[in-house]
Amino acid sequence: MTKRYPLTAGLSGVIEGTLPIGGLSSSAAVILAFLSALCRVNGIHLSHQEMIDTAYDAELNYVGVSVGKLDQSCEVLGKKDHLLYLDTADGSYELIPTRPSMKPYKIAIFFSGLEHSLAGSKYNMRVDELRAGVYALYAFAGLEYGKFKDSNARNIPFAVYQEYKNRLPGPWARRCEHWYTEYQRVEAGAEAWRRGDIEEYGRLSFESGWSSIHNWESGAPEQIRLYEIMRATDGIYGGRFSGAGFKGCCMALIDPAFEESITQKVTEAYLKDFPHLQGKYSVHICHSADGAEL
Repeated sequence: MTKRYPLTAGLSGVIEGTLPIGGLSSSAAVILAFLSALCRVNGIHLSHQEMIDTAYDAELNYVGVSVGKLDQSCEVLGKKDHLLYLDTADGSYELIPTRPSMKPYKIAIFFSGLEHSLAGSKYNMRVDELRAGVYALYAFAGLEYGKFKDSNARNIPFAVYQEYKNRLPGPWARRCEHWYTEYQRVEAGAEAWRRGDIEEYGRLSFESGWSSIHNWESGAPEQIRLYEIMRATDGIYGGRFSGAGFKGCCMALIDPAFEESITQKVTEAYLKDFPHLQGKYSVHICHSADGAEL
């Protein structure tokens, strides 16, 4: 903040929340809470984009995690009963409303009982492997890296990636496979939400979880087991672990008619495999809400 505005007042406060810490964009939430409070006591008003950019800068350059702007954008731009369709390259976004014809849903959060910081995980290494794969694809295709203003994977057509992916080292190939298929799932998911097809959206969410496990190779054993249990539970449209998967939560879209049975079945199956997490594991049933405001 001091890079942009003079700060004349500090603050002492307490941060409270009703959801568990770990995998729910909690680091971005804490930063945005501090940022909002600093703005309030200093009489500063930031635009939505300024809030996103400032919080992103803090996590990237102070905390030291190679994150994107997704978490900050969701927490600032989100709107109740809407899907946020975001392009992080240029900050453009669309809020897609829930169609009246869509089947009813609630958001279920299954907290594994484990907390972990991305700064000490292999998250940054995964990002570096993806970047290395992109550099190699540019070279294989005879493209000049830096020719584009935003030289990254999206500038390489999917057909080019398909042609050269077998020349990549195994880990690089898997990171690129996750990126390209995830990009396609986002496009398809936005279209499914526009149509009000929550079952297709859920299926894509499950596919995303599978790719995160097998291509991005993330996910603690506890989260992977939660994901497997969710896939085998009636009434869950779709879901995956939240965030990078280095411990934390799994999230799902569920049919409210199955809320009680879902809670019971997932809890019983999970604690059967991880009985030592009794008292730490928890289930939270939520609804969407508007984003943070100063």
